[in-house]
Amino acid sequence: MIAVIDYDAGNIKSVEKALLLLGQEVVITKDRDTILKADKVILPGVGAFGDAMANLRERGLDKVIHEVVAREIPFLGICLGLQLLFEQSDESPGVKGLGVLKGEILRIPDQEGLKIPHMGWNSLELSGDGRLFRGVPEQSYVYFVHSYYLKAEDENIVKASTEYSTHIHASVESGNVFACQFHPEKSSDVGLKILKNFVEL
Repeated sequence: MIAVIDYDAGNIKSVEKALLLLGQEVVITKDRDTILKADKVILPGVGAFGDAMANLRERGLDKVIHEVVAREIPFLGICLGLQLLFEQSDESPGVKGLGVLKGEILRIPDQEGLKIPHMGWNSLELSGDGRLFRGVPEQSYVYFVHSYYLKAEDENIVKASTEYSTHIHASVESGNVFACQFHPEKSSDVGLKILKNFVEL
């Protein structure tokens, strides 16, 4: 069973739909026990860093996520779900993130001819050893929607990156923690393959 954490951050339904398409049993929940009993846990999200952290804290879900990580249950953060795993974000100065991983969430720099938020398909440069990317061809295109991006402190956890006005760390992996800045659930066959790799871990 895969638990998708519900903290009113939007985009949960499309994640559920993609997982059902892969034949998975999915539960959308904010219940601690259900989350900790799951085989895998996903933190999706679209919205503002500060609001999302407030929602997680209010429901005690920040502590639950730390428990999931400590118990080594495979965990996947998507989009805002990736950003929340880090210590803080330019989007919400003074708000502490989950701090599971180290790195900065920075605003994408303005560049003539490029729109922010970055919305659309970009190709991935793969590090070659990312477990989410098994069987995914180099330079595969995935779908992004974001104004802020990750610069991880430890480059060794970065398994995919892309270029959009700057060098963006698009996916990370550290132990049982995985995260993608792009939306695998909206990235066609490539995205489904990435999700399938996660559910088969």
